[in-house]
This record gives sequence, structure tokens and C-alpha cells, in this order.
Amino acid sequence: MKYSGNKYRVLFITVFAITIAMHPVSAAGPGADGEFDPGSFIFDHIADAYDWHLFDINGKHYSVPLPVIVYTREKGLNIFMSDKFDHGHKAYRGFRIEHEGPNKGKIVVALDDHTTQPDKSRPLDLSMTKNVTGMLFAAAIMMAIFLTVGNRYRQNPMKPPKGIQSLFEPLMLFVIDDIVKPAIGEKKYIRFLPYTLTLFFFIWINNMLGLIPFFPMGANVTGNISVTAGLALTSFLAINLSGNKHYWQHIFNTPNVPVFLKLPIPIMPVIELVGIFTKPFVLAIRLFANITAGHIITMGFFCLIFIFAQVSRSFGYGGTVLAVGFGVFITFLEMLVALIQAYVFTLLTSLFIGAAVEDAH
Repeated sequence: MKYSGNKYRVLFITVFAITIAMHPVSAAGPGADGEFDPGSFIFDHIADAYDWHLFDINGKHYSVPLPVIVYTREKGLNIFMSDKFDHGHKAYRGFRIEHEGPNKGKIVVALDDHTTQPDKSRPLDLSMTKNVTGMLFAAAIMMAIFLTVGNRYRQNPMKPPKGIQSLFEPLMLFVIDDIVKPAIGEKKYIRFLPYTLTLFFFIWINNMLGLIPFFPMGANVTGNISVTAGLALTSFLAINLSGNKHYWQHIFNTPNVPVFLKLPIPIMPVIELVGIFTKPFVLAIRLFANITAGHIITMGFFCLIFIFAQVSRSFGYGGTVLAVGFGVFITFLEMLVALIQAYVFTLLTSLFIGAAVEDAH
């Protein structure tokens, strides 16, 4: 019997929900008063981390340690695995994970390996965190997919697509014909295809992987503002480095605009310059906010299991049915959002590039 991808997703979510329902407090972690803390449960899920948490059983943490790479002038370069921190309870080689304040969850310099009081400095942190590992996993998937598809096109250019090639060819044609070509123009779109195709599939694949709550998937990559800011920065560079003289003329000397809006107070140039920086800012915030909100809503429904379980175990199992129902619905909705956000980010980037390379009328 063959199962579609959607049926597998329903099965994964059901098993995940039932599993955590069987350990309603230990799986989520108690709050300060020993009761379930929904806020900590949700934000621990969407936050970046130095290890990949798998599950808790009877208060014991099980996780995959990740490489820690830190540098200070005094201590030099230090490379070790994150399990040396014992889930943040210990210091190692003069470093520890801060538990409060503006550096909460980040590595700081400790006074020694036994103190609970770190000093106020942070090292240069190049560690392989959960989000970094998730991005590398997504990049490996992309390389495997598109190298396979590219080789099949080179070996059999005249044959119809098959297998994974038949899945990704319509998506690539959709990006090319419905996003990039209309936005940039038929004469100039080809040189921007490598970037826009990479942008679309990187966002979409990371969004989809973030919906699967099993290692090595489930990282909230595109829900991290640093990642979305990095994507927006690449779009910012692609837009402005490709801008022709007409693009910059519209910014510094906008045609068909009254002179008093440009001199002596450069109102229009200032507005246009601000617009250059607001475009990538909007790109970063839109993607970050939509993906993070989806994760928060999904985990919020799973929190119902623990909240009901605090009343009674039988009530907790009943709440599991409700949580799984809502969780499945939101997950299907998030699958659509994952595609829409990749589409919107690529479309807006293409539109901005198109405006930068457009010839004068």
C-alpha cells in the first residue's frame, strides 16, 4: 500500500503528539514552580541552540551535541563539543552558556570552570548551532537534488523528465516563467536566474524541513532573524550592484519632480535613499515573522496536551485528540505558507532587481 506525503505527515504528527503526551511534564520541562511552562516550551523550540534537543525522559535530557568554535585573544581558538557544557549547567575551558540577561542562551567567557558567575565579555562565536546545522542539511539536500536533475538533463536532454526531475521541473519553470521573467524582463532575467532559483528553493526547503519535528529536521532556520537578514542582505547587494544609471538618477535626481522637493532641502533623495534600506528590511521581517508565528501557533496547540494533562491523565489523552486535530490542520496550512513565503520573497526581490535594471523610457 502506498502512502502520500500528506499521510506520512499526519502519521508523524500523531506519533509525536502521543509520545509527548505520555510524558506530559518531563517532555516539556517544568517552570519555576514545577508546573508546565508553555512560554518556555514554545520559545525553547523556536530559539537557536548549541545542541539538538531530542527529548526528555524523567527529567533527563537527550540531545545531539554540536561543535562549539569560540575565539578570544587570551584563550585563543577553542573547539569542542557542546556536551561539555552539560546542557548549560557547567563551564568548560573558561566558557559557559549564559542563563539570563541580554546574552541569554549565548556563550560567554566564565571566570573559571567552576564559577556560576560569567564575566561580561563574549568571545568570537563561530559555533555550529542548531540553525547552522539545519542550513547545511538543507544545502546538502539541494545539492543532491539539483546535481541529480542537472546530470539527467545533460545526459538525456531530449527525453521527458522522470522521477525527481519531473517534480522539480514544474517548480523551476514556475519560478522562471511566472516570477523572474515578468518581473525583470525577458532581455535581462537570465543572468539573475542562478540567484533567484537558489533563493526560492533555499527558503522553501528550509521552511518545509522546519515542519518535520525529527532530527536532523525541525530547525527554525527561516524563523531566525539573522538568517532572514542575511538573505535580505544578499538581495540588497543584488539589487544595488546591478542598478544602472537610470536607477541611481531616480534616487538622487528624480525626474519630473518639482525642484523645491530636491533643493535646497533634498526631500526626494532622502526618501528614495531610505527606500533602498527599507526594502531588504521588509523582506527580512516578513519572512521571519510569518515563519515564527506559524511555529508558535503549532506549538501552542501541542501545549494543550500538557495543560490538559495537569488536570488529569485521562483529560490529557482527550486533549491529545484535540491538539492533534488542530496541529494537523495548522501543519497543512504551514505547508502552504512555506511555499507562499518563498514565492513572495523571490517575487519582491525580482521586482526590485527589475526596477534597478530597467532601461529609461
